[in-house]
Amino acid sequence: MRALKVYVSGIVQGVGFRPFTHRIARKSGVRGTVRNLGGSEVEIHVEGDDGQVEKFMELLRDERPPPALIEDLKVVRAKVTGYRGFEILKSGESMVRASMIPPDMGICDECLREVLDPENRRHMYPFNSCAWCGPRFSSIERVPYDRENTSMRDFPLCDACSQEYYDPDNVRRFDAQGISCPSDGPRIWLTERGGNNVSCESPVEEAAKLLDEGKIVAIKGVGGFHIASSATDDKAVMELRKRKGRPQKPFALMALDIQTARKIVHLSEESHQVLSGHQRPILLLEERQDSPLSNFVAPGLDRQGIMLPYTALHHLLLNKARDRVLVMTSGNAQGKPMCLDEDCALRELREIVDYFLLHNRKIFNRVDDSVCRFTDGQLTFIRRSRGYAPVWIELPMKLKRPIVAFGAELQNAGAVAFRNRAVMTQFIGDTDEFEDLEEMEKSLRFFIRVYGLDPRRAILVADRHPAYSSGRLAREWAKNHGSELLLVQHHHAHIASAMADWGVDPGTRVSSIAMDAVGYGDDGKIWGGEAMVTSYIDFERLGHLAYQPMPGGDLATRYPVRMLVGILSGFMGDGELLGLARKLRLIRGLKHGEQELSVAIAQTRSSGAIRSSSLGRVLDSASALLGICFERTYEGEPAIKLEAAARGGRGLDQIEAPIKGDAGSRIVDTSSLFETIISNLELPRQDLAFSVHVALGNALGRLAAEAVRRADTEIVFANGGAAVNSYIIRAVRKVLKEEGISLKLPRRVPAGDGGIALGQIAVAAAKASEA
Repeated sequence: MRALKVYVSGIVQGVGFRPFTHRIARKSGVRGTVRNLGGSEVEIHVEGDDGQVEKFMELLRDERPPPALIEDLKVVRAKVTGYRGFEILKSGESMVRASMIPPDMGICDECLREVLDPENRRHMYPFNSCAWCGPRFSSIERVPYDRENTSMRDFPLCDACSQEYYDPDNVRRFDAQGISCPSDGPRIWLTERGGNNVSCESPVEEAAKLLDEGKIVAIKGVGGFHIASSATDDKAVMELRKRKGRPQKPFALMALDIQTARKIVHLSEESHQVLSGHQRPILLLEERQDSPLSNFVAPGLDRQGIMLPYTALHHLLLNKARDRVLVMTSGNAQGKPMCLDEDCALRELREIVDYFLLHNRKIFNRVDDSVCRFTDGQLTFIRRSRGYAPVWIELPMKLKRPIVAFGAELQNAGAVAFRNRAVMTQFIGDTDEFEDLEEMEKSLRFFIRVYGLDPRRAILVADRHPAYSSGRLAREWAKNHGSELLLVQHHHAHIASAMADWGVDPGTRVSSIAMDAVGYGDDGKIWGGEAMVTSYIDFERLGHLAYQPMPGGDLATRYPVRMLVGILSGFMGDGELLGLARKLRLIRGLKHGEQELSVAIAQTRSSGAIRSSSLGRVLDSASALLGICFERTYEGEPAIKLEAAARGGRGLDQIEAPIKGDAGSRIVDTSSLFETIISNLELPRQDLAFSVHVALGNALGRLAAEAVRRADTEIVFANGGAAVNSYIIRAVRKVLKEEGISLKLPRRVPAGDGGIALGQIAVAAAKASEA
């Protein structure tokens, strides 16, 4: 006889791991115990003869539950205590080996089959779940993952559910903490916008009927509220835009199933798998020409953001809706986080929606939908949240002290790190808004508490930009806790994020391209199109897009004609510029017409004009020049619409962005790029839009290839918000491939500022190890 103590970490709580362990113990003949511990890990004591113990360990590795992830096993010899059987013990509060908090998981096929089966007692039940699916992170108040530590503590099990819960042969419901049924689970109801209940037999069916009639309905879901409307009715979509104050930003869609999605977007086998996986993200896919959608769902774009139902509630609603597809956008007032509870929804959304579909299960952690796309064939994140957060990322270095990272500012996420693990928060939003900043702090404190981190010992790390609210929060923490504070340059963090994602060893220098809209540069200017040689410790900037004036500062980001004026002023006189603006009707992109144009020209000529090397601003300017977009009403809009306009275009050799300067100060001449565009404006717009991307990608690719000679590897890392643009990345990749160089994009975190915190952690860890 021998005994082992086994500590299992990974995604092992909230996925049926304890009942699985109980089953394989019976199967192998071992005796002992299993329990959850306070760091989200599982502790197993197992004893038996050599053959039994070896069989158990083999089954432990090979037959785990579908959503479980075993990342690490610590096995130590233990004393044989003479257990007569195998039992699941009450959870412990201690933390031996920190593990992952399980993310929310989309409804599994078995649970959905029960909901649709008229003979099943869970028929039409909106909250069906099992050990393999359902709310997890959103419902957890504290760990370990036991029912009393989640929102399901408000719903004691009925006799039928208890029988399932205590039945070792019930694979999906034995010891499954989140299970419920119509007799004991959450209830659902429908109200008018004033909060008065709507009398109806089925709130879900009534809500579907109202949506078909053109009404707008707020729906309480897993991690917060959605706002739903018809996706095919122009009037309903436009009314939603009017009420939400969202004139152009695309709405997300939810389709009943793959067959419905296939009528809207082009689906490959890979996109099919992403949509159907248990994470169920919003996936941006090319829209079909014969799509039934209203043109106002995603104006000016060639892609639709679509997801499949991830709860029984969503499935039942869509199954009753006429079109089997609905707009399903975030349930928040403009500039505020998504609502979590009825009080917030009735207060903040009553002027937006006509009805509320509500339930009484609490949401402890706000979790927005994740958003992904394919960039030159690779799946990339726009937003990492439900289904993925808070799964940690293993770092290629050991940490001497814990680290807390506050990220950037827009589309932000934070992170904590310990040992060699980085735990990114769910998507937070724009932390220049006070409520989002509060949400960031709440999320960071949650992870600090869960993993037992001491902020007094931690290194706090934030963006170097002096005006970022996230940076102010970091400084406040440093003052209150007496913690060390490190500030990291924005683009250094971008590249370090991609390096850490790919596990690049500390001390390695890589060639890199940072491409985005804004980052505070070491010279006080705005960066955003940089070729660098980068390590975790430092970076060397070898080239960049030419600095261009931004007349009016932030106004040039809102109204891209202003930025265009800044670029054109480098090679045009005032009168010539005015004439071109009149000819191309660029004046319509300025709120105050020609008077504003004259002011913008004067600001451009001023010695105090802000200057930027941002790729995002160049793309914005091209979008305005080609008459595609004249106002940024949401983040990245002009550049996103330029990419959409390039679909089907062909490359024009005469459109180019030449590189000038000596080694170490190589400059991409974006003024010459715009001169060539203006000389060819009679050519098809889609060809010009396509060629702008290719010209910029070619130039950045050449700069990166030059930087490879000073790096330790023939791999280029690209990151930043513009690194999801397929046309640019394809052009960069083609240039590098001709030199035998490969290009890598981030895989598990967003390329935009939602991935910055990972890079901040990597930089802080590397610098701390050198200290």
